[in-house]
Amino acid sequence: MKLLKLAAAVLNTTPLDWNGNRDRILAAIEEARARGVGVLCLPEMCVCGYGCEDAFHSPGTSEMAWRILRDEILPKTRGMVVSLGLPLFFQNALFNTAALAVDGKVLGFVAKRYLAGDGIHYEPRWFKPWPTGIVSSVELDGQSYPLGDIHFDIGGIKIGFEICEDAWVAKRPGGALALDGVDVILNPSASHFAFGKIEVRKRFVLEGSRAFGVTYVYANLVGNEAGRAIYDGGAIIASAGRLVGQGPRFTFKDFDLTTAVVDISATRMAQARTSSFSPAIDTDRSDRIRSPHTIPPAQIETPVLRTSPWESGQHVKEEEFARAEALALFDYMRKSRSSGFIVSLSGGADSAAVSSLIRLMAEMAIAELGLPAFLARLSYIKAIQSAKSIDTIMSELLTTAYQATENSGPITRAAAKAVAGAVGARHMEFEVGGLVKEYIAIVSKGLGRELNWQADDIALQNIQARVRAPSVWMLANLKNALLVATSNRSEAAVGYATMDGDTSGGLSPIAGIDKAYLRQWLNWLETTGPEGLVPIPAIRAINAQAPTAELRPPDKHQTDEDDLMPYDLLDAIERAAIRDKKTPVEVFISMHSACANCPAGQLHLWVERFFRLWCRNQWKRERYAPSFHLDDENLDPKTWCRFPILSGGYERELGELREYVRQLGA
Repeated sequence: MKLLKLAAAVLNTTPLDWNGNRDRILAAIEEARARGVGVLCLPEMCVCGYGCEDAFHSPGTSEMAWRILRDEILPKTRGMVVSLGLPLFFQNALFNTAALAVDGKVLGFVAKRYLAGDGIHYEPRWFKPWPTGIVSSVELDGQSYPLGDIHFDIGGIKIGFEICEDAWVAKRPGGALALDGVDVILNPSASHFAFGKIEVRKRFVLEGSRAFGVTYVYANLVGNEAGRAIYDGGAIIASAGRLVGQGPRFTFKDFDLTTAVVDISATRMAQARTSSFSPAIDTDRSDRIRSPHTIPPAQIETPVLRTSPWESGQHVKEEEFARAEALALFDYMRKSRSSGFIVSLSGGADSAAVSSLIRLMAEMAIAELGLPAFLARLSYIKAIQSAKSIDTIMSELLTTAYQATENSGPITRAAAKAVAGAVGARHMEFEVGGLVKEYIAIVSKGLGRELNWQADDIALQNIQARVRAPSVWMLANLKNALLVATSNRSEAAVGYATMDGDTSGGLSPIAGIDKAYLRQWLNWLETTGPEGLVPIPAIRAINAQAPTAELRPPDKHQTDEDDLMPYDLLDAIERAAIRDKKTPVEVFISMHSACANCPAGQLHLWVERFFRLWCRNQWKRERYAPSFHLDDENLDPKTWCRFPILSGGYERELGELREYVRQLGA
């Protein structure tokens, strides 16, 4: 047996937070050393932060990353093997690299071969892909280092790399590494969270370790690194197709270490027993970088899989949504140095969901970190430092305001008050009807006529939403808090939101989730709630209502679905039209098959309404506050779903739809 102790670290990095990133890296290295780890894999771009965006184009970014690695991190790696991610400038191009530090010195840089350029990733904007099979050298401070498609022989143990996207492609580097007799593949990643994505990661780690006959070490980022993308951590170690180490997801800690002891002899023999394995025989390998360093032997340990019970339960998506949002809110608040949140609490589903998520943020963080560490992480918020209970903390971190006009009803007022009490918010009630009347009077005088609901419906609705913004912005200014916008993805798709009204805010945390699912999640929160926490029964007051904007007079009995269409159908049309890129006729056909009881004429009106509203309201989506990425149905035009602000509006395609429906006889 040849036993080796390996570790994968997850880190909560921040772009360009040089000192903070360094400190987290050094803390992970020291804990790994204390636990007898011989080889440690840290995440992709951990020195500078993955999400530096166009700051990567500044020479100072790669230069600073190298200086910090050279002067402040390398000396702490003596006696160990540690991989560290950083950008490297070479031949007038920037490369995404992993430096392998061995016993306090850089042995070489592996450059990423496949760049993530779809979805929320824009790596080809900053980096160049390294060509397969090419080995070069880079000179830094007068010293030459191997660079490129290389692997390492550390005292007889061979180590190779797949850097994040390298493992997601069909022609993975791991295949060639296996033929070269590599024992361990390290995968430093920055793989963002999406619903269900962890299962894909597990498959490529397990299958890679089995097919390549190696031990596979997967490290990832955790937390809200740069504003929009959420990283869930979830380190994984597998050996010869068997899971031997797994770390928790959505941790609130600065870093977490997952370790495993593996038998290198066993994986070597697994390759030897595979009849299809045909090693690359070559004694003169320029791509194999050697070091005499001896990785210390390890003692047998029982594999530890630190997954939570909820990950195999019946409500995985509900749990993932709650935990991803909670962690993202916590990091956004502390990294922006905000002192809490302001929510315009309407008594409806969206603002109730946001307020509940902020409560879950505090509950989950305190449950994991403990109250003293939680307060220490928020040491800049002086008002909570002497707090002894979560309700005291919440009364400082969350302020809610119900803002009534003459069209607001007692049901939503009572619901808002109940939810605010349940989440521990400091709750206020503002009467803004007088302000609405003043604006209407000003404009009526300017126009020389009285405004009325028959002629001026949309304008009279919108002024009520817009007049609510200044007061909550003022609260945000006074409290140095984040004003949270409450629009969801379904509303964003069709522009069912008032700009500078309910879209007002510095952060829009639920703009990536559809209304139908949000209502489902609120039902779960009312009765079940996240594992280890209690549900919020007060949400019943929200779930019992039909969603309504309450912007028309009460006798109009306004509901969102009457204004638009049933939310579940709206979301299905959106997925077909925007995610799946179907034409109006194709959307109609797919909806008509799935909705047999829906009259063709009515369905036609809804499909056409969706496409018209989608095209008309791109400018609104461009102006939404930053939102969190949750899945491949995101509509954020800055990171996922680009669409022209001005377009032909699908006029020809909608004409074809009308003709198709006419021929149906509808």
